[in-house]
Amino acid sequence: MVPADEGGGLMRADPLTEPLDGLDEALAAVDAFDRALVHGLLRPQPAQAEGLAALAGAVAGTPLAARVEEAAGKAAAGAAGEDHLTALAAARTALLGAAHDALLARADEATGRTRAEESFAAEPGGHGANLRAAARAWLCDLARAGWHGIDHDLVAQADTVVAAMLPDPALRRHAALLDGFAAELAASCPGAGLERVPVRRWADLWARALLLTHRGAAGRPATGTATGRLLPLGIDLQEHPTAVQAQVHAVFEPADGTAPRLVRASVSAPKPDTVVGAGLWQLLRPRTSLLAAFGEGRSMELDAMPVTAGSDLIWDDAHAKPGAAADPFATARVALAGAAGQTTAPLDRHPALIAEPVLLEGYTADRDGDTLVFDLAGHRLAVDTDRIPVAGPLTPEAVAASGACIGLLRWDAGAFRVQPLAVETTVRRKAVAVHAGAWAAGTADKNGAKAEKAATDAVSVLRERAGRLLRA
Repeated sequence: MVPADEGGGLMRADPLTEPLDGLDEALAAVDAFDRALVHGLLRPQPAQAEGLAALAGAVAGTPLAARVEEAAGKAAAGAAGEDHLTALAAARTALLGAAHDALLARADEATGRTRAEESFAAEPGGHGANLRAAARAWLCDLARAGWHGIDHDLVAQADTVVAAMLPDPALRRHAALLDGFAAELAASCPGAGLERVPVRRWADLWARALLLTHRGAAGRPATGTATGRLLPLGIDLQEHPTAVQAQVHAVFEPADGTAPRLVRASVSAPKPDTVVGAGLWQLLRPRTSLLAAFGEGRSMELDAMPVTAGSDLIWDDAHAKPGAAADPFATARVALAGAAGQTTAPLDRHPALIAEPVLLEGYTADRDGDTLVFDLAGHRLAVDTDRIPVAGPLTPEAVAASGACIGLLRWDAGAFRVQPLAVETTVRRKAVAVHAGAWAAGTADKNGAKAEKAATDAVSVLRERAGRLLRA
């Protein structure tokens, strides 16, 4: 997208900086509830009761009102059961979902993007009901203890549930969430000694995990198939101490000639703490051919690839083959503006999960303190350089020297920001493109190759040790 006064007319930056009615109030109610979880709901104090009441008041007049009012009253009395805590988690999620929708509408206003209407039906069935019930009981115990009340014994109760869930593909998504959450809590035990609590983050993880324990919430079944050409835009690499995920953002052009649309394809893998940097790609490459195609600058031809209602491709190499050469910046300039946006599954409606692909050109880069800022026709957009992965050649310095950027429009810390996925910059008087995911298929870059070799040695040692344990 380029500023309108420079001939593009494809993006208005002003909607991204204007205040949104009701947003601050909704987030304040969420924050009040989140603070109640810090000290736990076993013996709530008056300040916690006020936070519970604020959450109930924020959803008054909605279908949730009666259940949440009852749940808030029970929780304030220290008598909240699983159903009551679920109702509070649902109210919190609904408020953040409304904030997400309002912010996404602002992003669409700025980019001129349209979205197809999709419906998300709950998946029937009660698969793994006993394991989900066990997870729910643990999560409710966490809420009663509060973040200052956690200890190693309480956190370790999740281990058995996670171990039983992981072998089941239908429960693996929930297991990964519980495993990562428990690992963060364990690293912070005992909670009584915590000087600083990640209040919003832990409440997010708790509420999402709790809702996923209920029948129909965890399923995100494929609702159709995609046949046509996939044109990658960039890779968002996300790392956690226990897992890594590469999310490829792309434009999909259907073979039947209908309008192109934005899609995502994700690949993830568990990881040990010792595998970091460029070594992460070694964990992900064997799981999908898409990373190799991106690294080689190619499109992919899809044939009946399963796809969800939210335009997430359920990647299967059997339904894809490498296509012709495809430059992400050419794709962004030609096809991105006309591509329809993705719809969002109910539990994914959260401001932190907004990630809209955009092309920015005609900006000037400068600094606002420690923050890099793009100035777009007088409107300033912060650049989230902290999200640039070390497992690639893209650096904050390259972004600051760039003249064009493919990025993800996100909302964080009360404002819209752009996360760079690739930039065009000048190196030795030549225009070059630098991609965050350039090392996905391997690299001849000196620094990248050195990091890759170190990671190869670490992975080899871990595999050898694992083999010895299995033989023993």
